[in-house]
Amino acid sequence: MIWRWLLLIALSALVAGALELIGLPAGLLLGPMIAAVALAVRGWSLGVPLLAFRSAQAAVGTLIAGSITIGIVATVADHWPVFLAVNVATLAASSVLGYLLSRWQVLPGTVAVWGSTPGAASAMVLMAQAYGADSRLVAVMTYTRVVCVAVVASVLAAVMVGGGSGHHPAATWFASVDPVAVLRTVAIAGVGAAVGVLLRLPAGALLGSLVLAGVLNVTGVAQPVLPQWLLAISYAVVGWKIGLSFTRDTLRVAGRAMPRILLSVGLLIVFCGGIAAALTRWAGIDPVTAYLASSPGGMDSVAIIAASSPVDVPFVMALQVMRFFGVLLIGPPLARFVATRQGGVPPVIPT
Repeated sequence: MIWRWLLLIALSALVAGALELIGLPAGLLLGPMIAAVALAVRGWSLGVPLLAFRSAQAAVGTLIAGSITIGIVATVADHWPVFLAVNVATLAASSVLGYLLSRWQVLPGTVAVWGSTPGAASAMVLMAQAYGADSRLVAVMTYTRVVCVAVVASVLAAVMVGGGSGHHPAATWFASVDPVAVLRTVAIAGVGAAVGVLLRLPAGALLGSLVLAGVLNVTGVAQPVLPQWLLAISYAVVGWKIGLSFTRDTLRVAGRAMPRILLSVGLLIVFCGGIAAALTRWAGIDPVTAYLASSPGGMDSVAIIAASSPVDVPFVMALQVMRFFGVLLIGPPLARFVATRQGGVPPVIPT
């Protein structure tokens, strides 16, 4: 058993390193997930302990909370009518798309609902699992969209402003960090995760740590500080949890649905491109800023591209963060609605 874990770790590091080298977003998550899938379909029986998985969820939640700053709150307050209109339009379009894909049985159950949500990629996979959807197929659909959006955004940024290649500086894995700040962050994440689990929230460890750390960050009480190596381990654990549950049947279903998944991703990208064009014409926002702000990708990949391009980063991240919470609010009730309309049992939060 130990040698299997060692091989999984080595293969995960190799694949993740290759993905990071070519600048693919979420490589630290996708690498371990791909490695786990490769071993799982060979019949290897490995399981991620529940405590390790919840700890990884808490770390991801704390990482996202670090993006929620007082500056972003101020930007939202200054532009709230624009942000509200953009988010309502994007969420409405993705909800209709997810509902239609589910009704047409492109993917089973409520997978298409979770997979069509614009942004919050890691959180959607975790919440989909908590609500009983097939997180494996959700991950395929979600990260296909993340990759497609990142490629389009990178090309657009490179063509229009000569930046945003999508490649980010090499991570400083063992950079010097304040040990007191790290311990404080770990304690905050632990408390938030415990409360979220006790309250039986969907993906409780993720949401609990996100809310608590986010509030403390915005109020200036405590800024989340986690070393890069710890975040890499957390992403790997989440990737393993998803990947190890794959089977050959799951891959066959995903392969058959891939053309329609790509079509749905293309439709969502085109729709968000229309929103960006409207922002450019009527709100005076430059095209690249408008597209990055409205793009239906993950916050982390959008942040990387925005940081390497001469765009209005606070505007981009403010709209992305606002939509992130909109996605968290609309995902669960929409999944329940779709499950009910399909004649199934509405998904429930596991105890």
